[in-house]
Amino acid sequence: MTSEWWRTAAIYQIYPRSFADANGDGMGDLAGITARLGELAELGIDAIWLSPFYTSPQRDAGYDVADYCDIDPLFGTLADFDAMVEEAHTRGIRVIVDLVPNHSSDRHAWFEAALAAPAGSAERARYLFRDGHGEGGELPPNNWESVFGGPAWTRITEPDGTPGQWFLHLFDSSQPDFDWTNEEVREEFRRILRFWLDRGVDGFRVDVAHGMVKAEGLPDWTPPAEGGSMGGAGGVGGAGVALEPAISTEPGDRAPYWGQEGVHEIYRDWRALLDTYPGERILAAEAWVDPLSQVAKWVRPDEMHQAFNFAYLETPWQADALRRVIDDSIDAFAAVGAPSTWVLSNHDVVRHATRLALTEPNPQGHGVGPRTPGLGDPATGLRRARAATALMLALPGSAYLYQGEELGLPEVVELPDDARQDPTWFRTNGERYGRDGCRVPLPWTASAPSYGFGPTDAAWLPQPASWASFARDAQRGASGSTLSLYRALLAGRRTHGLASGSLEWLAGSTAEVLSFRNGDVNVVANTGSAPVALPAREVLLASGPLDEASALLPGDTTVWLRAA
Repeated sequence: MTSEWWRTAAIYQIYPRSFADANGDGMGDLAGITARLGELAELGIDAIWLSPFYTSPQRDAGYDVADYCDIDPLFGTLADFDAMVEEAHTRGIRVIVDLVPNHSSDRHAWFEAALAAPAGSAERARYLFRDGHGEGGELPPNNWESVFGGPAWTRITEPDGTPGQWFLHLFDSSQPDFDWTNEEVREEFRRILRFWLDRGVDGFRVDVAHGMVKAEGLPDWTPPAEGGSMGGAGGVGGAGVALEPAISTEPGDRAPYWGQEGVHEIYRDWRALLDTYPGERILAAEAWVDPLSQVAKWVRPDEMHQAFNFAYLETPWQADALRRVIDDSIDAFAAVGAPSTWVLSNHDVVRHATRLALTEPNPQGHGVGPRTPGLGDPATGLRRARAATALMLALPGSAYLYQGEELGLPEVVELPDDARQDPTWFRTNGERYGRDGCRVPLPWTASAPSYGFGPTDAAWLPQPASWASFARDAQRGASGSTLSLYRALLAGRRTHGLASGSLEWLAGSTAEVLSFRNGDVNVVANTGSAPVALPAREVLLASGPLDEASALLPGDTTVWLRAA
């Protein structure tokens, strides 16, 4: 008998370099995670997902992997990893790790061998090396652009010193793409999966799961104007997020490097491998794909178990838009027998305590900084973030939380330019701020060095002075704190069986108000600014203060009521 734990799990994302630092070097590490697992158990989550901790030159914060089967010394050792998994399992917390199969680091042994080998060699066949165009091969093989800005091709110098072939990198030039038509690449990743499964991990979050396979012939492609295959811009007063380049239903808009049908064969192969292990090991897709009916292809019964619901993340804080995406999500995933997932923040997007107050669109990956227009009011952002989370955790399915959102952390806007480390910042010459603002190390203790992130003042990104007021020890047990709200929401979600329930829309939903029933809980979310009348029901919890005597629900507030 299976528990299918993944259908209802609350999964907490850990960005290792910013979670907790045990040795005081300013970089989070595995020992720091192990030491803080008690706080996560207290929060009430079911699993943790760790962003990459593998051996890496850290050009892209670990998403440039040099060795997929070892731990970067920044984070510790394999023994530290094993101790963390054991402690997590002792506390009833499952462990999901990131897998980066689209590309490696240019420091990977395979790529170094490819550079030393001649054109046409087996070593180069593991990656996408091609001859250039032009009389001397001086032009790139096609016109593709990198997600991080600039061209997606870099020309190498051959071992004899002459200009040589070009290699594809859909992201930074230090991240060459694998050639997934090569069986050697496929077998290597089967080996990597087995390595971590044998160490006890409970699953994999697959980075760029919509990538890996490229259209035959690598044809030129010019993306449509922003808002086409780049996804929706999100609208003002809401998410303000645009998706990465994604698959589109229009053939002319479909990027030849995203969402190709061949990826599904790879995931069916992986699923068969995982199913040979006990304990329901899972695959979760980071697939920036549009629309939701296309996302559902990743979670058909013989493929992945979950896919991130980025359509939900990028929906503005508007009741009518939220109702549409909730209905579409439940319908699309149910059609293939999968649970919907819900997510509001992660390591790649502006934290929703800031994003939900933006008054102008902010495409995903651009980030925010001192020169960003339309930043909005921080108090409004936090109020909406709390309300949005109370809504999300009342929905049936699995929910993802990003470290620090339970503290109400905003995006750090005032990072000094010389402190920024995201390759997006450098590849766009500062035109885009990138993702550093959501990656600033966490505050644990208000009065401690680095706010308890580590035993010293060191932190790989500078923490703002305001972090003291958000620290976990300042919020623990405090009535009305965001931490107390998250604990109550997660406990209520479990007590009332909301994750395994079903949604029924109720009378009272409008363009600004959502009203639905899930089991024995009625949920009312007011996304507008004016108060609205509340039904005469017992209040189970609310995202913000209520004046119960007036029987009104304030704007930007969500309430859980006991159903009749």
